[in-house]
Amino acid sequence: MKGQIERIKAMEERMDRAWKAVRDLQTAIEQFDGVREDIETLTGYYENGCWRQDYEADEAGLLPEDLKRGVLSQDALYDLLAEYGALEGQLRTTD
Repeated sequence: MKGQIERIKAMEERMDRAWKAVRDLQTAIEQFDGVREDIETLTGYYENGCWRQDYEADEAGLLPEDLKRGVLSQDALYDLLAEYGALEGQLRTTD
């Protein structure tokens, strides 16, 4: 009986961890899907030449110094779009 109780406790812990992981993943997928429009807009910004114009304006010192400009760093936006695409592909292959 002691072995049975320990087994049930162990299985209960595993089930609790699994449920937490499932709920966390559901939330993450919902958040991921929620930024799809943002990614599409950022992709257009990067590909249509506007990013380059903004980057060059920043390099020329034409933008305010206190302007947040992480989107203009050489790799940040490209890396985000690449990571998003890779994750999106990974999610499709698990369907």
